[in-house]
Amino acid sequence: LRQTRGSRGPGSGGLAGSLLPAATASGSGPAAGEHPEPGEVGHGLGEGSSRIPQGQQRQEPFSVTPTVPTSSWGSCNEARRARVNSTLRCQLRPLFPESQWRGSWCGNVLRNFAFQVSWRTEEILYRLDVDWPEYSEYFTGATFGVAVDSLNGLVYVAQRGDNIPKVLVFTEDGCFLRAWNYTVDTPHGIFAASTLHEQSVWITDVGSGSYGHTIKKYNSFGDLVQVLGTPGKKGTGLNPLQFDNPAELYVEDTGDMYIVDGDGGLNNRLIKLSQDFMMLWLHGENGTEPAKFNIPHSVTLDSAGRVWVADRGNKRIQVFDKDTGEWLGAWTNCFTEEGPSSVRFTLDGKYLIVAQLNLSRLLFVAAPPAGSIGDCSVISTIQLADQVLPHLLDVSGKTGAIFVAEIGAKQVQKYVPLNGYFLSFGS
Repeated sequence: LRQTRGSRGPGSGGLAGSLLPAATASGSGPAAGEHPEPGEVGHGLGEGSSRIPQGQQRQEPFSVTPTVPTSSWGSCNEARRARVNSTLRCQLRPLFPESQWRGSWCGNVLRNFAFQVSWRTEEILYRLDVDWPEYSEYFTGATFGVAVDSLNGLVYVAQRGDNIPKVLVFTEDGCFLRAWNYTVDTPHGIFAASTLHEQSVWITDVGSGSYGHTIKKYNSFGDLVQVLGTPGKKGTGLNPLQFDNPAELYVEDTGDMYIVDGDGGLNNRLIKLSQDFMMLWLHGENGTEPAKFNIPHSVTLDSAGRVWVADRGNKRIQVFDKDTGEWLGAWTNCFTEEGPSSVRFTLDGKYLIVAQLNLSRLLFVAAPPAGSIGDCSVISTIQLADQVLPHLLDVSGKTGAIFVAEIGAKQVQKYVPLNGYFLSFGS
């Protein structure tokens, strides 16, 4: 199911040589229930939350890819721009006479790609960026999570597998920068929380090894900064805080943090922490009643101060007030076939993007106005091929592009707003 990009490999131009070792991710694909992989052996980090002193020496369990200097980004971007004209008519194929694309490079694209996007509704909102990333060969495992650092123009990809880097770093344009693996066991969710003074990324780790059942903060180069939870030990405790398969988190600009803990583990809870990691409120029981969960898998916020949780096992989305934790309502009517796997809002806040894992589908749902939850109303759909399995997604706060981590296809795909595409074409 992985996309094939012909002869465009790491050694064929752009970046010189093969920057990543050839590796197979045997056993890295998820089972139907998305059970986490066995953890890898590593050195313990100690109990509770801990902080790594700056400048501390560390041993790398994986040979980290050399960082690509910023000066080389230009060649990657120029190569992508050179293909825009030839890609244009392929992307807008339905708008041109068949004689203008039949037998052209467009036909080669459709043959080279293992799956296509099928639009099933009247309103088309996004198109696939077939040139992202520049080289898909860097995806060497099952891609479980993706996070966009809009402030610095970076995209982080979390993948699983044996003897591979667990985190890949790209530019939003698709240029590969670096990879790292330090203290990452089995990544699940990932969130970029950079400020003007700090580049950082948080990772939820569901592994059973020495680094598992934690939520960890790293800088952009993979140096461990902060650990929440008890490394290697699952639990339900609140003091000290313990996790069991924490699925995802969302960090506000204020530093307040929302965590969904319980990807099939002991816990089924939503936790809000302050910027100094003090608990502000909690919903933490397994069940089908309001404010109870069965595999809370993803969490996000809207501009109206509401917290949206993908309650995957209960086939619904639940909504809470971010300040008080008060339950505001739930959506169930859109998820009769399968529960939501991931939730994020579009840049303009008009739509909630929902991934459905086993249906290999993305839904665009109309966002309700402040003060009302109402019923779920699907505006648009992206139907992917069977077994692509879109797991978690993120949205660029600068361009509005959607990045989708697909554990079946073992890649991340980028979708760009169609209106922006037409503006660029018109100019």
